[in-house]
Amino acid sequence: MTAKRLQYTRRQRLARYLRSRDFRTKCWQTALGILIGVVFLFPLYWMVVTSLKTQLEIFQVPTPLWPTELHFESYVDQITGKYYDTMNGFKNSCIIAFSSMAISTVLAIPAAYGLARFNIKGRKAIIIAFLITQMMPSSLLLIPLFVQFKAMNLLNSYLGVIIADSTIGIPFSVIILRTYFVSIPRELDEAAQIDGCGHLSAFAKIMLPIAFPGVVVAAVFSLMFAWGDLVYGLNMLPDAMRPVTSGMYNYIQQYETIWNFIMAFGVIAISPVLVIFIFMQRYIISGLTNGAVKA
Repeated sequence: MTAKRLQYTRRQRLARYLRSRDFRTKCWQTALGILIGVVFLFPLYWMVVTSLKTQLEIFQVPTPLWPTELHFESYVDQITGKYYDTMNGFKNSCIIAFSSMAISTVLAIPAAYGLARFNIKGRKAIIIAFLITQMMPSSLLLIPLFVQFKAMNLLNSYLGVIIADSTIGIPFSVIILRTYFVSIPRELDEAAQIDGCGHLSAFAKIMLPIAFPGVVVAAVFSLMFAWGDLVYGLNMLPDAMRPVTSGMYNYIQQYETIWNFIMAFGVIAISPVLVIFIFMQRYIISGLTNGAVKA
């Protein structure tokens, strides 16, 4: 009798919960989350599916949501290099992206710490300048940088593109890291100074380990900006030194665009960044949320 009464009570609670506002709110939130996820993931799904189709299936009306037969010729070409040497492009992108990430992160950390901790004259103007620089498109900066790098003999070299890509990563990294350093209590600085640390040692031993998630965010996004750059690499480097993003044009021919090869190329080109985001998402989320506490 007790078991039946307990089972009846549980059913009552379940029925009451299913009629409650909290349950309806969670249902709407779940449905909205699924819808947003589908909207954002569908282009990636379509890119993968298109890479496995033939040219005939791509232009078929109505276009099938899944190929009748899987074709991997487009991925085999990325290895054999019939149209484009993808491995060489990956090598060039790794050299440019990781070097730009290192420069952006190393320069942005002390700059952000100084703007967050010291009363620098014109600090607000410097922050606004960083924001304005971040809003400038690469196409606007291309001609001035091209003229300047030509005078400095930096064209046709990795160094010129690395510096150009760093102009994208440094402003973003400074803005992100400054808000992160601001959110760290000043009492930690004072306690470190009481223990005999100077500004530099307190920064290296106390602040930098605490700000590690913010540093990871700045480094990952600097890497992403440099990896996805096309404008600088296409205009400042010869064919053999261009990053992997420029390889897309090899599949756009005079009389035909090989769409399945372009999509396979896109899947492979974004894979390293996707893997980095998947494995570093814990630090990225922590860095973005903790750095947004104060401005």
